[in-house]
Amino acid sequence: MCSRLRYLTGVASILLLAAVRADSVENQYYLNVPQRLDSEPLPVGELWRFDVHDDSEIVKQVLAIAEEHDLDLWQVSHSHVDVYSPYSGPGLPPPLHLIPHTRVANITAPERTTSSRKYDEWDLNSLQNTTYHAEYHPLYEVDTFMRDLVAIHPDRARILDLGHSGMGREMMGIAISSGPSSAAKGKGRRRGTSKKSQKDSADSKLAFVIVGAQHAREWVATATSLYLAHALASNQSEPHSLAPLLNVFDFYIIPAPNPDGYDYTWETDRYWYKTRQRMGSKNKCFGLDMNRNWGYKWKPRADQMTAHSTSDSEDKTLKKKKRPREPTDPCSHWYPGHRPFEAPEVNNIANLIITIPNIVGFLDLRSYGQMLSAPFSYSCRIIPKDAEDQLEAGLGAARALGVIHGTQFSTGRLCAMLYRAPGNIVDWMYKRAGIKYSYVVHLRDTGTYGFSLPSKWIRPVGEETTEMLRYLATFIAKKMKREL
Repeated sequence: MCSRLRYLTGVASILLLAAVRADSVENQYYLNVPQRLDSEPLPVGELWRFDVHDDSEIVKQVLAIAEEHDLDLWQVSHSHVDVYSPYSGPGLPPPLHLIPHTRVANITAPERTTSSRKYDEWDLNSLQNTTYHAEYHPLYEVDTFMRDLVAIHPDRARILDLGHSGMGREMMGIAISSGPSSAAKGKGRRRGTSKKSQKDSADSKLAFVIVGAQHAREWVATATSLYLAHALASNQSEPHSLAPLLNVFDFYIIPAPNPDGYDYTWETDRYWYKTRQRMGSKNKCFGLDMNRNWGYKWKPRADQMTAHSTSDSEDKTLKKKKRPREPTDPCSHWYPGHRPFEAPEVNNIANLIITIPNIVGFLDLRSYGQMLSAPFSYSCRIIPKDAEDQLEAGLGAARALGVIHGTQFSTGRLCAMLYRAPGNIVDWMYKRAGIKYSYVVHLRDTGTYGFSLPSKWIRPVGEETTEMLRYLATFIAKKMKREL
């Protein structure tokens, strides 16, 4: 009897140990990064900043080394290049050590947020009191938020069914309006088709489109788009409510335009960048860069090497060079695809845009860098005909944003602020869709956390971005002789 008791006790101990170890493994490798069992986040890598000081030769050198060693570039600008180096990797290659650089951030494991909280505890009836904007949310909770908001505000919100992603997921957006909509229940007329249609729409409402994270790892862009949707639907008596804008504008918001990639950052790789569609039966790599797959000035190469060649002489030299025979490596972060609009996600958004009349404003939310940028992205030399009005509105919007929490944003044209990138969404929206006030908004921060901005900053980022949007909408309404 005693021996049998000892045997059973031993078996129980083994099973208990196995359960504990299984739980440890689950915690340890969640989101493809290790997790500590205590409250301290575990460092998983370093973010290195290479100071280039507007020197195109240094930029080319850093980018060439990064491409050769398949490094993860987090940001490229006229002043610096940020390179992420995970501790699990080989580290920075020796040639990069010869270029002046500093460590700007110690990247820690992403916050592990779970869905133990019940949906009704979010209390979406109040923008001010809800707990929803206190944390990041997986894709199904993003979709649930939109459905719940529509259920609470059926008179001003409706779901947009955009189509399917590369992996067959449903793409969703939300339309928010009050009174007669510019495209009631999706029955809008293609924009700018004739003088008569322009005359018919002269007194109808204006439209504004906002897109969240095209690049999957930019979580704060999706979170901010959800905050803006909530601010628009909320009671105008609440702080930061944008409800008064609905007197003049209809808003169309797509929080997760890259649903496959966004879901992948939750389930497998937190810092995944592209979509997740298969790029061919013989191709081992997945996905393309949505923001290089739009149909205006699309090119088969994502050539970062021409990033800061803005002079006429450099541009002419580049045009004389023989086109490279091979397109960008499909495994590259910036792979633009075999052709424009190859990504179903890009095609779905474009199909929505052409059904909405009177679109006068567009925001592409991104991270990071604290910048508000106007077209163009494909060229640093060509200036838009509306550049003066775009800059005036942008400078005012950046000032309005800074009033809330003191955050400083820089303003300018996208190519000059970052680098030359053909096939960008902002260029297509401006030139093909005819949206005069088209902008890219790189949200917080400037590199302290990079793409791992802590969730405690979601609400402050949302609050300051509402003021940016309020200013832009007011500026546009005034230009269009509409009363807000």
